[in-house]
Amino acid sequence: MLVFFTYSSNILKPRSRTPFPSTLFYNFTFKKLMSQSTSIPKKQQRVRDHGYDNYMEVEKKTRKVVKFQSLILSQPTQTLPISRFDSLVRRLGLGFKQNEAAAYLLKFPHVFDIYEHPVQRILYCRLTRKALVQIQQENEALNAQIPDAVTRLRKLLMMSNTGRLRLEHIRIARKEFGLPDDFEYSVILKFPQFFRLFDSQETRNKYIEIVERDPSLPVCAIEKVREREYREKGLDAEDVRFSFLVNFPPGFKIGKYYRIAVWKWQRIPYWSPYEDVSGYDLRSLEAQKRMEKRAVATIHELLSLTVEKKITLERIAHFRMAMNLPKKLKDFLLQHQGIFYVSTRGNCGKLHTVFLREAYKKGELIEPNDLYLARRKLGELILLSSRKAKVDRELVSYRRDIEDDEMACVRQDCMENNFQDFRVEGKVGQDGERKDGTDSDFVSDIESHYTDENEDFNETIGEKEDTPVTE
Repeated sequence: MLVFFTYSSNILKPRSRTPFPSTLFYNFTFKKLMSQSTSIPKKQQRVRDHGYDNYMEVEKKTRKVVKFQSLILSQPTQTLPISRFDSLVRRLGLGFKQNEAAAYLLKFPHVFDIYEHPVQRILYCRLTRKALVQIQQENEALNAQIPDAVTRLRKLLMMSNTGRLRLEHIRIARKEFGLPDDFEYSVILKFPQFFRLFDSQETRNKYIEIVERDPSLPVCAIEKVREREYREKGLDAEDVRFSFLVNFPPGFKIGKYYRIAVWKWQRIPYWSPYEDVSGYDLRSLEAQKRMEKRAVATIHELLSLTVEKKITLERIAHFRMAMNLPKKLKDFLLQHQGIFYVSTRGNCGKLHTVFLREAYKKGELIEPNDLYLARRKLGELILLSSRKAKVDRELVSYRRDIEDDEMACVRQDCMENNFQDFRVEGKVGQDGERKDGTDSDFVSDIESHYTDENEDFNETIGEKEDTPVTE
């Protein structure tokens, strides 16, 4: 009996607690969080910058307007019936429903002029005089900067590993690099001393190859920026030697350890995007860091070669294999939000546009060129309200009425002067009354004609304003 009680008492004694595995895991993670790493994190959330997003909202409208302009200009008479827009727009895949394309044109009266055909009595659409002047200015600026486009294309080919790129990839990005639509003939075949066009036997694709590398061309744009910063601000040579201009978007949280990580990354040396790295051993950790920073310099130089210092992410991906760029380009660019900005606006989130932050200020290019300014004029015409267009038309009609009144007064004065040459008063009085009557009838016909036109114009404008405009 005594043995039983001693055994039961030993069982009922509280045992000493051993550390629970979850407690150990909590202590380990807490210590790990306390010791932050001084390296740039691989994944970061994108912080929006409204200056670039607003720019892309205008760009979204501009792309649709340019497609409508190409439809109208492709016609022999450069006019198109309103009823044909629905069928033609569906082929382009712009996402308009039935009768939405015509309503979309009414939003931009400074670009599209909708009028009634004098014979067929149906509505037609044509470009306004301002829009035609803008297209002419853009074509003139495009032709004037062809020598600069040749230099940009040469530098782009020198950035590739083999000195060649696919013709199709350059054709897709020809607008960004300032190349004309017929650049295959007006640029490549026109300058055989710089470029060579050939067909690949393996892939059966056309390639552009650089003939000879010019030693004076491989100078990156960031090197000129570093020299300017060193001369103007007098910074330390070691801090400027391999650094990039960093300008984080508003609202981006910069902690103590992240600031240290950026400072360390700025001092990492790297190979130039124009340098051939095929002979280097890239297996070490230091070589991988240099290649990562070289990819940043390559994208920076690629954006510097564009006209508007921006290009879509999908078009950068076309040059990924030829320029040793990483696979996950979006995540890679989000690591360096102080150098690049990735915008998802402009095409319902389907396209990502990459901006060079140092080239823009408050959504505008710091050093604009003629081609950029000519393209921005189309955006200015798009942003002009329709009310101002109505006021302009009313001013034109008002000026016409004033001119008609002045012409009527001049004709009446001339007739009165002619009447004074006659000596017979009775005859003069009869002729004067008859001629004055005919002149007044003529003037009244003119005034009634223009008032009818103004009433028809006001009725058509009222009908257009009553029609619902859907987007």
